Formats: sequence, C-alpha cells, structure tokens
Amino acid sequence: MDKKVRLTLQLDSDLLDMLKEEAKAKQCSLNSYVEKVLADDIGNIPNEATKAAIEEARRGNLERIDNIDDWLEKL
Repeated sequence: MDKKVRLTLQLDSDLLDMLKEEAKAKQCSLNSYVEKVLADDIGNIPNEATKAAIEEARRGNLERIDNIDDWLEKL
C-alpha cells in the first residue's frame, strides 16, 4: 500500500461523527483511522495462497505432525 489515491465518498453524518470521535480517542487523523479500519476489515479476506491452503486442508492433504522438533528439523 505505497501509493495513496484521493477518494471522495458520502457518509452518514452520524457515522462520520463517530469516526471522528474514535480517531480523536486513538490520537490519529480521521484519514489514518478510516484507512486502518478498512485495512483491518479487508485484511480478513484470504489471499490466493491462503485460499489454496484452506482448500488443501479441506481435502485432507495435510501432513500429521506428532513431534514439532522432528518436523522443524525437516525444514
């Protein structure tokens, strides 16, 4: 997330007031707070590698690890 892009959007005035209050309570700018809230939410969406790992686990293609030390040595 290096490049910043200016965005214009409409928000409910009560929501905007709540966002401003939270940003102030967290001692950050409104912009920084909104960006963090959005990133936290979007961050919960799995990327392609995670989706593939989830599918592999659902298919049961997992290696059983009985001893963590032995498993770490194999890495």
